[in-house]
Amino acid sequence: MNRFTRASNLVLTTLLLAVVVAGCSSSTAPNVDQSPKSPGAGTGTGTGHGPAPVVLGSAGTYAILAKSATSNVPTSAITGNIGLSPAAASFITGFALNLPVGGASSTSTQVTGNIYAADYAAPTPVNLTTAVGDMLTAYADAAGRPTPDHTELAAGNIGGLTLPAGLYKWSNTVTIPTSVTLNGGPNDVWIFQIAGGVTQASGARVVLTGGALAQNVFWQVAGIVSIGTTAHMEGEVMSQTAITLKTGASANGRLLAQTAVTLAGNTIVEQ
Repeated sequence: MNRFTRASNLVLTTLLLAVVVAGCSSSTAPNVDQSPKSPGAGTGTGTGHGPAPVVLGSAGTYAILAKSATSNVPTSAITGNIGLSPAAASFITGFALNLPVGGASSTSTQVTGNIYAADYAAPTPVNLTTAVGDMLTAYADAAGRPTPDHTELAAGNIGGLTLPAGLYKWSNTVTIPTSVTLNGGPNDVWIFQIAGGVTQASGARVVLTGGALAQNVFWQVAGIVSIGTTAHMEGEVMSQTAITLKTGASANGRLLAQTAVTLAGNTIVEQ
């Protein structure tokens, strides 16, 4: 290849890149910058793209952790532990708990794991207090991350988008009317800072592609998280308010609520 051909190829490549960049708008699609960001310790390795993962501490030992109540319309299938504190076990409803006399945990046919409440035997009360504290710390960490990569993306309607790893921030509610895809590798991290709630429509899915892991996706939500009928969520859902799953909805990850978690025939798998 002579130098004139090389020069022509360089010009053509430059023009194509310019067209691609000009066709992208931050109001309709995220910046696809995949340059590595700061690594850190957490549920993931933190060696991929996006921010450092959020450290869940002992809150990460629960598939569901709440402070005021966990209610369920049977039959659900929970893989992982359930924790409730400072509320007592009487505020865990719909699971038909089996508690041995003087036991530190109970069981249920709907739970592959153990169920813990603040009024169970030691060391459960202390462990739950620590876990709830770690949940609050993790929420504050996620909420306090500075310099988001994407702000007010698509005015909060992220249905139909494919989102790379990064820190996303919205000042109001986020809606997922149709499926949204998170595309990245197994070490990539997503943090969603949401000042309002999250409303996921019936049948809408959060889809992970490229090897992305639910344990590296963090939804920091100040308002109510509402996951619609037969919808599917992926990631660590941390709500300052409540988390509600409607009939047949499912989630891979964790549901961490500073008030209540409400279930209705759901499948939750801790990741």
